[in-house]
Amino acid sequence: MLHRNIIGALTGAAIALSVAGTALAANLRYAHVGAEGDIQTIFADAAAKGIAAATNNEVTVTVYPASQLGGVAEMVDGIKMGSISMGHHDFASLARLVPEVAVFNAPFIYRDGAHALAATDPATSPALQAINEKLVEQGVRIIGRIYRGDRQISSNFPVKSPADLAGKPFRAVPLELWVSMVKGFGAIPTPVEVAELPTALMTGVVVGQENPLTMIAANNLNEVQSHISMTGHMRAVLAVFVNEEVWQSLTEEERAAITKVLDEEAKNSLRAAEEDEAKLVEELKSRGMTIITEADGLDVEAFRTSVNKQIAQDFPNFTPLIEQIQAIK
Repeated sequence: MLHRNIIGALTGAAIALSVAGTALAANLRYAHVGAEGDIQTIFADAAAKGIAAATNNEVTVTVYPASQLGGVAEMVDGIKMGSISMGHHDFASLARLVPEVAVFNAPFIYRDGAHALAATDPATSPALQAINEKLVEQGVRIIGRIYRGDRQISSNFPVKSPADLAGKPFRAVPLELWVSMVKGFGAIPTPVEVAELPTALMTGVVVGQENPLTMIAANNLNEVQSHISMTGHMRAVLAVFVNEEVWQSLTEEERAAITKVLDEEAKNSLRAAEEDEAKLVEELKSRGMTIITEADGLDVEAFRTSVNKQIAQDFPNFTPLIEQIQAIK
């Protein structure tokens, strides 16, 4: 059996190599920044096994978690160039290629997790399909998504409204959308890569951050944070994306098998996130964290109003896209 190794910046001709009557196997390098135990890692590992099984090992996947192949920017660049076959991260990580793709990570945009998956389905979402056409021109294609759960605010003091964060350095994912959102929180956006986050929190470079509870627990942020405010400001959906040249080198049957596996794992990720949230709240309480809800005086509406105002100011072109997304059933 001949092998085509879809690694490195291979040319389309080399990737598409075929020999009559001879089966070809592809190995995909899959990168992400999630830590061990995070739903990102669970998803990627399950997808790798599912893809191998669905293609009779004609397509295999080697997963590189925890920023092994670089941070978010390096991963996106690697996938664009083809040195990395595929990966996943927030939709906004692709905004350097097509700015409006960040809308799929906009805060307070989805009604619930099921709506988030429907709105980000590459096969059926008109909004995503239109943006995907632009991404393909840049050499990248979104082929799936992951539901990570609602993002919540963690801090080393009680946070109940944007006023509590006024003038304080708060971690922002190093993407423009997050910087805008953190401004809406009332804080000073301070970009920090996820691999550097525990140290930044411990040393006081930032006083807080926001992430799904799965990430907070998996990264033991309870060791450097004391409170969680259940703002649910963002229903965290990640894009799974692939180098377009690599994608086109696969057969139609292989592509169909891969997208089916990714869709099944997306649904699994939603179920897991919904089932795990209550358990994680109790687990983080047992680790000493204080959970703040609306019953405790958390003003979610104040966060919604402030953040939406900031996003509308910084991203006026998002408005029609947001309306299109919110119309999806």
